[in-house]
Amino acid sequence: MSTPTAAPGRRPPLVLRNRAFGTVWLGQVLTQAGTRMFQVGTSWWLIGHVASGDGGFAAGMLMALSTLPAVALAPLVARAIARRSHRSLLRGAAAGAGTAAAALAGWAALSDLPVVAVYAAALALATCQAFFDPCLTTSVPELVDDEDIEAATGFELSTQSLASLGGALLGALVVDGAGVAGLAAGCALAYGTAAVLITTVRFRTPASAEEPSAEEPSADADADAGADLDTETAAADPAPRRTLRRILGRLPYVRAILLCFTAANLFTTAVFVVMPLYTATVLHGDGATVSLLEASLGLGTLIGSFTGARVPGRPTVVGSACLGAMAVALAVPGLIAARPVIAGALLVTGWCVGVIGVRFVALFQRLVPAADKPAFFAVMQAVLGATFPVASLLFGLLGDHLSVRTLCLIQAAGLVPAALALLLLPGRHRTPDAADARAADAPEGHTTDAPEGHAVDAARPADDRPTDTPDARPADAPVTAPADKPAAHPAPASAPSAGGTR
Repeated sequence: MSTPTAAPGRRPPLVLRNRAFGTVWLGQVLTQAGTRMFQVGTSWWLIGHVASGDGGFAAGMLMALSTLPAVALAPLVARAIARRSHRSLLRGAAAGAGTAAAALAGWAALSDLPVVAVYAAALALATCQAFFDPCLTTSVPELVDDEDIEAATGFELSTQSLASLGGALLGALVVDGAGVAGLAAGCALAYGTAAVLITTVRFRTPASAEEPSAEEPSADADADAGADLDTETAAADPAPRRTLRRILGRLPYVRAILLCFTAANLFTTAVFVVMPLYTATVLHGDGATVSLLEASLGLGTLIGSFTGARVPGRPTVVGSACLGAMAVALAVPGLIAARPVIAGALLVTGWCVGVIGVRFVALFQRLVPAADKPAFFAVMQAVLGATFPVASLLFGLLGDHLSVRTLCLIQAAGLVPAALALLLLPGRHRTPDAADARAADAPEGHTTDAPEGHAVDAARPADDRPTDTPDARPADAPVTAPADKPAAHPAPASAPSAGGTR
């Protein structure tokens, strides 16, 4: 699947040396860019062209509907990912979103478009994206080798920032120039192209990649069966799949982290409602101003996605520091109403989001048993996105009654408790997942031999030392070298979010 590489220190980017992953990644860029472009464009359309006096609530309702499917459909998404061909699911989600966008474009071109039709289209697009994103996250081990999981996750998370950039640069500008009809037509083109790209890719399984058989059929012989490899593996897996409650019950440290970020998301995700309101009421700008602010946030997230692996420190320390920096950055627009300053603050905010996504999604990739990943990543998206509809409606409604500058200060203040809670996570919460957490934060080149995805073996490190002893290291502690070797500087786990995150 992936092309062999020559010198380990001079390898080309993963998307270039692994054609299958690069193709699927490009498909995700297009789908998320289409979704974000639609959200930015229609939100600005509601505030700047349709609603009068209650633009905050209208935009908040749109963003709430855009995030509701990821929360409400989490169990259904998990079952679909676990039982169906991943390629078929990804292709179907992209094609379904393209159909919905094309229908809206035709309606808008033929007659006046009611607001309820835009709400319905936003809900349909979000539903398709709710299946697409966790399915692709689960499929990463089927597209790349184990040593490339961090890099693949980083590229995958970077699509969220690329999507924000695309939505920022095109969404509001297209609405100002071509209306909702042109916006929806562009989204339909992006979704349709993504569906075609995914159709050309053949997925594999980690088991088939690690243990090739002499009787393995040729690429031509199993081309048609490639789409069903994940389904066959699920049927052959002797380990029973656990419920979402039991999965999180076995991972208390992961559960605590998710709760911290869920609380933080109540305030961070409101930025997508606050930004267009701030543009209209404080800066008195147009679609170009919305594009500038959105582009700053997206560019920062993109930079954070590719530099997060180089940020030193334990995941909880890095995450807490990033949340604190975001609190300061989000408070700036409440104090200074200058376009360059606000753009810089949003750039910092986006960078923090990118770093958090890289560090923690890669950590979860190694902590969660392979059989539980379909359910886990679906529920992760749901848990992290659970506050998005609430935040959108709440801040949208408050935006019609309070100063937008006040909303910025509320956002900043709300992040402080979440940052402290993440920093002060007690060590006793780091139980069976400690061994894999250490592996995720081990120095580059130092990996454990325990196979990922074994629930029982995950509780023990590669050298079979018990992890429940008093001197066991916490999950996010750096791994030290043996006594006869100098300690290496710990390299953070690498590889949106939730977004997002995802």
